[in-house]
Amino acid sequence: MDKDLLLKPRLPEDDVDIPGFGVVRVRALSRAEAFRVESAPSLADKERTVIKYGVVVDDSQQLTDADVKRLMDAWPAGDVELVSRRIGELSGLIESAAKEAYKSLRGEPDDGVRVLPSSEAGDDGGLHAD
Repeated sequence: MDKDLLLKPRLPEDDVDIPGFGVVRVRALSRAEAFRVESAPSLADKERTVIKYGVVVDDSQQLTDADVKRLMDAWPAGDVELVSRRIGELSGLIESAAKEAYKSLRGEPDDGVRVLPSSEAGDDGGLHAD
């Protein structure tokens, strides 16, 4: 295996269409960047880190912490969510978070959250130990 080929970045990119604004180019986070997101102390810090590394400005630049603060102060929350969610999807962070949430609800075959089939169905109360 060619070492240069092995070490070449392979981070997928995509465009996010922001209604009324235009297109923002984003990319997946590297594993090292994903670890930085995971170690951020708060949800707000995690989102800022995702935006900082995942928004593609051009080949030679990256958003600074000050840039990200300005963006998050200026943009509607829904627009920031569109961008950060797509970065998370490209990075595999959204899928892994869903899997972890599922695992935390499922310990044994009968554990977890019971879902009713419709609004007309009744809850039989499940199994009772009388």
